[in-house]
Amino acid sequence: MSQTDNSVPPAAAQDVALIVGGGPGISSSCAKLFAENGMRVAVAARDPDKAVLLKLEKTHGVRRYACDGSDPAAVESLFQAVARDLGSPTLVVHNIDGRSLGIFGKPITEADPSLVLDALRNSAFSAFLVGQQAARLMLGNEVNANGARGTLIFTNASAALKGYPRSGAFAMACHAKSGLAQSMARELMPQGIHVANVPIDAAIGWTQEDGSRAHRLAGTTVDDNMADPDRIAETYLQIHHQHRSTWAYEIVLRPWTEKW
Repeated sequence: MSQTDNSVPPAAAQDVALIVGGGPGISSSCAKLFAENGMRVAVAARDPDKAVLLKLEKTHGVRRYACDGSDPAAVESLFQAVARDLGSPTLVVHNIDGRSLGIFGKPITEADPSLVLDALRNSAFSAFLVGQQAARLMLGNEVNANGARGTLIFTNASAALKGYPRSGAFAMACHAKSGLAQSMARELMPQGIHVANVPIDAAIGWTQEDGSRAHRLAGTTVDDNMADPDRIAETYLQIHHQHRSTWAYEIVLRPWTEKW
């Protein structure tokens, strides 16, 4: 584990970070960076035995938890377990896409209503459940050196900004997540909880075994044409460290070559 960055406020050494939605991209990069900056880190996923999560446990001391983010009882139990094992979370990242393969690229006339509901449940509804439990615990936290009781970050997507053709379900889910984040920010920021919505307008290329960066559908990155999850994690950490006099609510991330 690397040394704590000298630019990190002393209070960060006591931070507890919870990442809901575990995989090899943003979640993995966040878990590594947060741990390397002195945080106690937990990652929750439906399958906590994924190879990438087992590796994070071994290399960075990350705690793994099983949780279906769309199940109210499971999310409540997750937060109780993390608070018991590591302490009350001060940084929570909701990082769940929510789509199934069956809903990708479906015209509105062919979209299966049950899969549309699944997308909403797995994305926006799980964001509500995670945000609710995070708020309940964070409101009891002491104010840190930056004037905050905690930080809640919602990973979002291009569909939060523009509804693409043949992607109605995902547009609904992402817009709903944005509305939730904005409502929570306006309610909770005056109470010391920093809420941020981060639409990522790009394919995310994470590091493969051969050292290249690639996305399962978009191919291998060329000249930084895909978002780097390590750089996304740095942005999330910067958001967490922002002083309350200059809290950002929404930060849109896109590669320099992205057409928008």
